[in-house]
Formats: sequence, structure tokens, C-alpha cells
Amino acid sequence: MQQAVIGMDIGGTNIKAGVVTLEGELVYDLKAPTHSEAGKAALLNTIEETVKTCLQKAATCGLHIIAIGIGTAGFINLKGEIGSATANLPDWKGTPLKEEIAKRIGIPVFVDNDVNVLALGELWQGAGQGINDFLCVSLGTGVGGCLILGGLPYQGRSGYAGAFGHQIIQMGGVPCTCGSAGCWEQYASVTALRRQAAEVQEKAWADNPRLIFDEAKADHRKAQNLVNQYTEYIAVGLSNLIHHFNPPAIIIGGAITEQGDFLLDPIRTYIEQYTMDGFANDPNLPIIAAQLGNRAGLIGAAKLAVTRMEA
Repeated sequence: MQQAVIGMDIGGTNIKAGVVTLEGELVYDLKAPTHSEAGKAALLNTIEETVKTCLQKAATCGLHIIAIGIGTAGFINLKGEIGSATANLPDWKGTPLKEEIAKRIGIPVFVDNDVNVLALGELWQGAGQGINDFLCVSLGTGVGGCLILGGLPYQGRSGYAGAFGHQIIQMGGVPCTCGSAGCWEQYASVTALRRQAAEVQEKAWADNPRLIFDEAKADHRKAQNLVNQYTEYIAVGLSNLIHHFNPPAIIIGGAITEQGDFLLDPIRTYIEQYTMDGFANDPNLPIIAAQLGNRAGLIGAAKLAVTRMEA
């Protein structure tokens, strides 16, 4: 019987899961509401039910599941426990997720941060194929990050490496959910873009940031100014990371990268402005949009399971 794994991506709104072969073929996938407001116990039950659905589907396809990989929002320690989490997943902090799901299912479970598994997905089947070392940054509700070294996420001393969104780019700046102020996340996330739109009294843009880009493409001056400001904020944080890590490539994820070069070109221009010679040019540093969309997390979680089983 052919072997396969289950990959799962747990977000504040939905859980995305699927059955993936050891070669990276997505055989089956599903999406279920997280219902995080119901609390930790209910979420763990939903995860268990989702895994069991995937197990049943795998059996009908003649596949034997050997492991489960899970990516989740929050900072995950080396034991597979939730070290910290935001209000998007209430009461999630401290959950021994790896141990709890392994106990319920009886299959090896591996857990990591959602951006780490996004980066693994892009490494395996997306924009990172053939690149064993790169930075990955995800722009969404917050700003998450991952440093891939030798084909693996760098985890740091406790497993919390990659909190790029909490580098401070403005002393005394916008208060952050982490308790600090002036964090990059408060300027470069999509949440920040919504706030910036509200500050220029454009409620429709704040409700739907895609409209900002649509208007900017149509030569709306206020929208163009907003896009320029936003991409400059992104570039400032990336320039710091480039100076820190001198990476071979940067992959940017999140739904906003659907804007393609309309988003990336000004980021590249500002990076050239803010970065010392040799770090981002000579030759130019590849700054690439992620390719796997909303399946990157589950594909990457599957890769996490494959990699940990092979270790």
C-alpha cells in the first residue's frame, strides 16, 4: 500500500487539511470552519474529526497514512506546544498540540508555526523549488516569517525564530498586539493597510484593500500614495532582514501577493534605496511571490511530516 501523510493548516477562520503522497501529490483536501470562539476543547475535537475524515478518504484511495503534520498560528516550542498565540485562537497558548492529537489518533504528529510550514510548502512544490536557503515572509492579519537553511526552517533556541513582524521600525510607534509599539507588523500587514486606508478616510478601501490597488492602477492619486507608503514600509523591514541574513532569495506570501509586480516592483525599488550595495544588487536579489496560494500551509505541513519521519 502506498504511503502518504496528512497536512493541516490551522487558521483563525478555517482549518485546511489534505492527504498528500510522499512525493508531494495532493490527493484530497478539505476546509472546515475553525470556530475558535468555541474554545480550545472544541477546536481540538474539530482537528480530530478532520484528521479522521482524511484517514477515511486515504483508505478509500489505497493510501496508508504514516504521519500528520500541523501548521498553526502562534509560536510553537520544540515540544510541539503552543508557546504563545493571539486572540484569533483564544485559549490556545499552552496547548500540547502534538501530544494531544497523537494520543487521540495513534499516529506520529509533528507541529510547527504556520509560516514555517508555508515556507516548507513553497520549498517543496512552489516558488522555492531548487532554493535551499531563503527568507519567507507572509503578509496577512499579521506579519510572519521563516528562515529556510539547508532545506529546513531555522527554529532558534526555543523554536520561536522568525518573529520578523515584531522587529521595531518606529520607536514609540503604533501599539502592537504583542505589547510593544512600532513593530513592523503594525505597518506592513494587511491589517495595517486597512488602518492606513481608514486614516485617509476611505472606508471602502479599509473594508476591501484590493480596491486600493484597483484604484491605484486607475491612476487615483490618493490610492497611489497609499500603495507607495505601504510598499515602503514593507521594504524597510525587508531591508533590515537582508542586512541581517544576506539571503539568496526572499519569498513573499499572503493573498496580497496576487497583485504581482504591481506590489513587488515598488518594494524592489525601495529595497535598493534602503539597502547597502552588494546586499540586494550585483546581482539583484530575487524577491518572489509565493505560488501555492491557500494550499501552501497544508502542503508544507505534509512536508514537515515527511521530513520529520525521515530524520
